[in-house]
Amino acid sequence: QVQLVESGGGLVQAGGSLRLSCAASGRTFSRYAMGWFRQAPGKDREFEATISGAGGITYYSDSVKGRFTISRDNAKNTVYLQMNSLNPEDTAVYYCAAGTVLSKVVAGNCDYWGQGTQVTVSS
Repeated sequence: QVQLVESGGGLVQAGGSLRLSCAASGRTFSRYAMGWFRQAPGKDREFEATISGAGGITYYSDSVKGRFTISRDNAKNTVYLQMNSLNPEDTAVYYCAAGTVLSKVVAGNCDYWGQGTQVTVSS
């Protein structure tokens, strides 16, 4: 069992930055690919970024590529999402998730999900 707890959300002005963190419980963190997803009001949850267990492979959605960076610290059981050049369209609840297969994480087929953290970008 893996429990995920996101933090770092908040209110930021357009053009600003935030760094989200997702702390995982358990001793097998490095076995899991990790992903970040977001759900805007009235929309479905969407994939945004993923990173492999060892951290050597990353993949991003077109909407965040070049602005967001996913990273992880396996010694701290934590995955991060650095978000730069934020705009109001980035406003959403952001979720982290864990899965054993990176391609399944991209598809949203994850084994564990966090509770989400709100990010609001004002214009």
